[in-house]
Amino acid sequence: MVADDPILFQVHGAIARMTLNRPKVMNALDGAMADRLVALVRDIAGDRSIRVLVVAGAGDAFMAGGDIGLFKQALTLSGAERRNLFNSLVERVHAGILGLRQLPLPVIASVHGAVAGFGMSLMMACDLAVAADNSYFTLAYSNIGLSPDGGSTFFLPRHVGSKKAMEIALTGERFDAATALGLGLVNEIAAPEGLAARVTEMAERLARGPAQALAATKRLIDQSAQNSLEAQLDAERESLVRAAATTDFAEGVEAFLARRPPRFRH
Repeated sequence: MVADDPILFQVHGAIARMTLNRPKVMNALDGAMADRLVALVRDIAGDRSIRVLVVAGAGDAFMAGGDIGLFKQALTLSGAERRNLFNSLVERVHAGILGLRQLPLPVIASVHGAVAGFGMSLMMACDLAVAADNSYFTLAYSNIGLSPDGGSTFFLPRHVGSKKAMEIALTGERFDAATALGLGLVNEIAAPEGLAARVTEMAERLARGPAQALAATKRLIDQSAQNSLEAQLDAERESLVRAAATTDFAEGVEAFLARRPPRFRH
């Protein structure tokens, strides 16, 4: 880990932590951060010792969206050059989002301060989200003449419904943590000083869980929106049958009968 990395990476036991690390610009996204995200997600996918990932932000914000300084520089380019620049950046960002969603482990967003633009996209791409009560949210793209990226038009209507998604995306208005909780965009709200402890508690609980069953559960929920009921029932059957043959299932049953906490294989 290098202090000036755009994303810091640490592993403690079975829990990995990615910290967006451009605090002077509220962790705004640039090309280096996009590349680092892709590389880290690829490494995490290949490390079976990691059972939970936490995504957080350094300084006073989770992420304020794209780097306005980069956008200002882009204004000096021709239309064709600008299209090439943004096409390259968004392709890399999207590779990171897709890789994050495909990780076979729970991903928790720990958010505070500004959660804007791609910051909202990144949070929604995580499986769970805990927000400090000082968090505020805005999709923001329309405020600078852009349409959304990072999968936000995929995730947002699935979280809040199409009408509310339209409102959030078209107006670019900001809302607070209580509103985000009510909309189902975050799972919990914590005091800023208690955010890290609460996220760690959640991560540790998940890390003690049955890794294969949690991965299968995540996969089933993700594919449910595209499946017919018949296809989803088939997928559930196949997944449960595979899980029933694992040592985690045997441990779970034995622990339940013995009235003790299960000790799933790590």
